[in-house]
Amino acid sequence: MDVFGGFFVVGGGFVSENVVFSRRIMSIDTNTQSPFSLIADFEGDVNQLFRPKIGPTLPILPVRGLVLYPSVLAPINVTRESSLKLLEQARATEGYFGVVAQLDNEKDALAENNLHNVGVVAKVMRTFEMGPLGSATILQGLRRFELGAFTKRNPFLRAKVKLLEEIVPDATDKEWQALVDACRDNTAKLIEASEMIPSGAAYALRGISNPVALINFICTNLPFPIQEKVKLLSEGNLMARATGLLAILNRELQYAQLKEQIQNKTREDLDKQHKEYFLRQQIQNIQSELGNEKEGHDAAELREKAKDLPLPEKVRETFDKELAKLERMNAQYPDYTTQLTYLETIVSLPWGKHTEDTHDISAASSILDRDHYGMERVKERILEYLAALAYSKEVKSPIVCLVGPPGVGKTSLGKSIAESLGRKYVRVSLGGVHDEAEIRGHRRTYVGAMPGRIIQNVVKAGTENPVFVLDEIDKLSQGGSWNGDPQAALLEVLDPEQNNAFHDNFLDIDYDLSKVLFIATANTLSTIPSALLDRMEIINVEGYLTEEKCEIARQHLLPKHLAQYKDEVARRVSLPKATIEYVVEKYTRESGVRGLEKQIEKILRKAAYSIASNDDKLPKRGGLRPSHIEKLLGKPPYNRDKYQGNDFAGVVTGLAWTSVGGEILFIETGLTRSKQPKLTLTGNLGDVMKESAVIALEYVKAHAASLKVNPEVFDNWAVHIHVPEGATPKDGPSAGITIATSIASAVTQRKVKERTAMTGEITLRGKVLPVGGIKEKILAAKRAGIVNLVLSRENRKDIEEIQPRYLEGLSFHFVDTVEEVFRLVLLKEKVAHPLSFEVEKSDSNDER
Repeated sequence: MDVFGGFFVVGGGFVSENVVFSRRIMSIDTNTQSPFSLIADFEGDVNQLFRPKIGPTLPILPVRGLVLYPSVLAPINVTRESSLKLLEQARATEGYFGVVAQLDNEKDALAENNLHNVGVVAKVMRTFEMGPLGSATILQGLRRFELGAFTKRNPFLRAKVKLLEEIVPDATDKEWQALVDACRDNTAKLIEASEMIPSGAAYALRGISNPVALINFICTNLPFPIQEKVKLLSEGNLMARATGLLAILNRELQYAQLKEQIQNKTREDLDKQHKEYFLRQQIQNIQSELGNEKEGHDAAELREKAKDLPLPEKVRETFDKELAKLERMNAQYPDYTTQLTYLETIVSLPWGKHTEDTHDISAASSILDRDHYGMERVKERILEYLAALAYSKEVKSPIVCLVGPPGVGKTSLGKSIAESLGRKYVRVSLGGVHDEAEIRGHRRTYVGAMPGRIIQNVVKAGTENPVFVLDEIDKLSQGGSWNGDPQAALLEVLDPEQNNAFHDNFLDIDYDLSKVLFIATANTLSTIPSALLDRMEIINVEGYLTEEKCEIARQHLLPKHLAQYKDEVARRVSLPKATIEYVVEKYTRESGVRGLEKQIEKILRKAAYSIASNDDKLPKRGGLRPSHIEKLLGKPPYNRDKYQGNDFAGVVTGLAWTSVGGEILFIETGLTRSKQPKLTLTGNLGDVMKESAVIALEYVKAHAASLKVNPEVFDNWAVHIHVPEGATPKDGPSAGITIATSIASAVTQRKVKERTAMTGEITLRGKVLPVGGIKEKILAAKRAGIVNLVLSRENRKDIEEIQPRYLEGLSFHFVDTVEEVFRLVLLKEKVAHPLSFEVEKSDSNDER
């Protein structure tokens, strides 16, 4: 700040305990008070500026937001009581005091650690009444000092001080002159570019001739951080202080110029948009007056596309209405893109476009057999639909859900069905979809709205009757979130009575989906709501048997991957049926064929490497044998269970279904003496299987007499039932008759018929109920060398549906009760050392 022409310029505004930025020039009548001389007019040694005889201590005035420099005047507005007392004493005695900036403006200034260690000796020059703003006190900085220890706190702070010298360069030093001029020029530029510095400060800048006063004036009044101002004040060498100041000025000037560039660019962009808008409006008005107004390019193109489309009447009305709205809309509006997307979606839908279905059933059957082995039920259902299309005027498209384990070809079956029907094929993966809008679309009120996946894929197909695969429908997220329930949104899509008027939120018009053939795929039905299941025709796609996997590998997988290699690999690598079966049994454990395909790829890779390295892992002639497979793939990771004989009482072979096919399992029952009845179950059993064990034990207890067992044996012997491979979870009711037979064999010590396995659920009355997975269980029994199978009589229908070649070498025994099971499988032959708890007298005619 400076005084000139009767005006007092405030560069930094009122600064004290609260900083106030004024940005204006305050006029003060200098005739009402005696004038005071300016330090800026001092031309001597700056160190001679202030040589007062002060004591070792000095009153301290803490200030916020101000760092005062020697030779500079600054206004402050004081409100703190201790500061008011200090200034009042200074005015009365014309005494000196120290001005020190606070470290933290929010904390108490009286704290010793809340003041910077460098300050300036000052004196009061004038006090002005500012009306509503209170009073302003003008201070003049005189000499730097180093703050020492505090000696007094009341009524104001007093501390020890040490005066500091200034090192001023020679006035004739060219570098010093250039440095001062650079600071003056950059400060003028910064005042011009910055909105925070009043323009009047530039006049004050030009009125200062003394270089030391100029540097100190700039350091005091320019708005840069307090810490940097204190750092410059601590520097006693004026050359170094000016250099540091110039670096700060350059930085602030770059910031100000960059801010100005950004503002100018934004202003130009806005001006350009307004200009384009008004020009566009004027063009429209001129064209309207001339009578030959042309539509915009987008609107004209949409109108041309929709002209020949067979749109329903209501859809045509909606389209024309929305197109007129688009013509009135400015292209710069955010809603313009959404409106354009909406109209483009309507004209992109396949209105009236459909493919002609192929009615050649034999050709369709050949395509299905070519791409997939087995799956008779699925193929039969598709051929039935083709036949119905050929002989019916109107047939509703079925909603089919293929349910089966992973890797059996459910998804790829959709492509084969589309090819056999001669239709387009589209697929959407529903796994992990958690937003209802993914199915029905977003409302156009949202930014970035778009139609749902159903409409998007119908547009992609380009016909009204594609084959639409809804993959992984069981992985669709269930409802309960703020995103809605996507499963519930599919109820309308998959209902033949409703999907002829499917309503997408984005389109907001009805669209006919009744001609679409929807095929859903799932691994399980447990996560699909019952309402959705009721709308679909469930077709179970069972896992492949070993024989089927071998045929798939021979007919499909091996030729597919051999085609990727040169003839030499195809000539050296051939897999006989026995070798393929060895790979299936020993290197895979799955229901599908994905793992088998990976093993075949690995065999071919290893074979190519073997040929390239010329080792002996491949035979010179003939096909690969299991010994060659072990050289290529390593030791087999899996080993199928084998029948273990009937040398022990209480060990019975059961049949189980798993996600990777059928397996045999062994139920072992042991007896130990105990003072009280006890049943122990081990083997990682599920709740249902535990309940089957309890039912089996209760049945044996109730029929102990018919087994020629003393009922009191259960009071003195504990029963322990174990299913081996305890790390594998096991559950389900199908082991009921196996557990009952195992307990009966243990308590009677009678052996079980050789090479016999069984499966079936039991009740407390001894009724044997049917179970599932019969086909897989039969194949597991054949692999294990089982020849006799005991099943529920109601499972006979499942046996009749299996091809005879899978039943060769097996004898089936169908039963209704557990008692029949005992008569069939429990022999009269006992172990070498039977337990002594049977009934002493028994009717030998009832034994076997």
